[in-house]
Amino acid sequence: MHYNARMSDRLNQLQKMFDADPTDPFVTYGIALEHAKTEDFQTAIDWLDKTLDLDKHYCYAYFQKAKMLSELGEDHDAKSVLNLGIKMAVESGDDHAAQEINDLLEMME
Repeated sequence: MHYNARMSDRLNQLQKMFDADPTDPFVTYGIALEHAKTEDFQTAIDWLDKTLDLDKHYCYAYFQKAKMLSELGEDHDAKSVLNLGIKMAVESGDDHAAQEINDLLEMME
């Protein structure tokens, strides 16, 4: 099967899951990553924002959003997102996520 067809199938499945339960941040995060795979970063960022609206402690959404903002040349915004992600990771007790987000921030500086 062609890659885009597989992605389309996954995106369709995720969209059905979202339609069934639009409050599941795992689904919105998955939709974001599918869009990122095709380098549709702005749409991916929009879905990551939905994820964070549903769960402000979904730490890897900050990580992915920052990477995508950086791809769009928005490094200043990316760093702000990473700083917020670190704060949320620490707040939720996710030391591993905080470290990974901090590592990405250090790479950007």
